[in-house]
Amino acid sequence: MTVRILLVEDDEVLLDGIKAGLSLHGIHADAVGTCEDAHAALRANSFGAVVLDLMLPDGSGLSVLKELRGRGDRTPVLLLTARDAVEDRVAGLDGGADDYLGKPFDLEEVAARLRAIVRRAQGRSSPLLECRGLILDQARRSLMRDGHPVPLSRREFAILEALMERPGIVLSKDSLQERLYGWQEEVESNAVEVHIHNLRTKIGRDVIQTVRGSGYRLDAAT
Repeated sequence: MTVRILLVEDDEVLLDGIKAGLSLHGIHADAVGTCEDAHAALRANSFGAVVLDLMLPDGSGLSVLKELRGRGDRTPVLLLTARDAVEDRVAGLDGGADDYLGKPFDLEEVAARLRAIVRRAQGRSSPLLECRGLILDQARRSLMRDGHPVPLSRREFAILEALMERPGIVLSKDSLQERLYGWQEEVESNAVEVHIHNLRTKIGRDVIQTVRGSGYRLDAAT
């Protein structure tokens, strides 16, 4: 699964390790280290999920969760914290978190839990996306076309995944760019067009349609 998350963690060494580990699973993390910065980031940006520490320099991560849910934002939240007593887990889950994982943790499990809560938010239980003879496995990050494996680059996978999650729906170039880049990364002006061209070469030119002036969509017709 390719998703852009907000990682709220004040331990810089741990933060760098989590970011690097999750990137191997196609999960791109924009990071902040305080409640104040988390509030600002969540008001100004849209994320596929939030990984939230409870013990932050300027307060509890529960205040971030409370504000998020208080304004009706249903972004999936995974609490990742050393505070792993039963009462802490209960407070976090009852406060609106979708999942809770104590430290120390395994990054494979963090990635799997993130995939699960994002799928649930989308109303899905399976990691497989299927359309037009394509089967995309979000957990294994692989694509099969008519029973044959199709190699994809990381960014080709991200774009196709976004389109297959919403077949028949037009996605703008900007929304696709958000799947490819974090908020501090420089965006290549023609990156989406290049990756769409490469995908059409690999899966068929008629599968991804260009909607002039609007964006791209996956043709869901069989």
